[in-house]
Amino acid sequence: MSHGCLVTGCWVASLHSVAPLEGSTVLYPLLYCKGEEKVTQPPGDVILTQGQTATLKCTFSTIRSDPYLFWYKQEVNSYPKFILRRSRYSADNSPEFVKDRFDAELKDSSVPLMIQDLHVCDSAVYYCALSVWNNGV
Repeated sequence: MSHGCLVTGCWVASLHSVAPLEGSTVLYPLLYCKGEEKVTQPPGDVILTQGQTATLKCTFSTIRSDPYLFWYKQEVNSYPKFILRRSRYSADNSPEFVKDRFDAELKDSSVPLMIQDLHVCDSAVYYCALSVWNNGV
């Protein structure tokens, strides 16, 4: 009996911290002029069976020359977990998400996530995010 995996999602967020007074930290959303930064994932679910390969689409537009793109996995009743980060000059995966199963190639305006040899435990919401800073905030 085969089990289906359900993968979907959309999310863009960016928070930055500053220390205006000694010993204090303030978080504030980073604001861009409209239309400068954009991340898009197609709506809807992807339904596959164990052993198949999922390709989750993510397109972006930015005025930055070296953006950082991230993928996160969020299971039910849990927080988003970092999967991987891609830039024009680097590629990093979380140890929990090995590159031979979870990979993404950064192209001019897209960074599709490929999940090979799907398992039932891969069922989750997957988020693509963009940062213009290399520390990912």
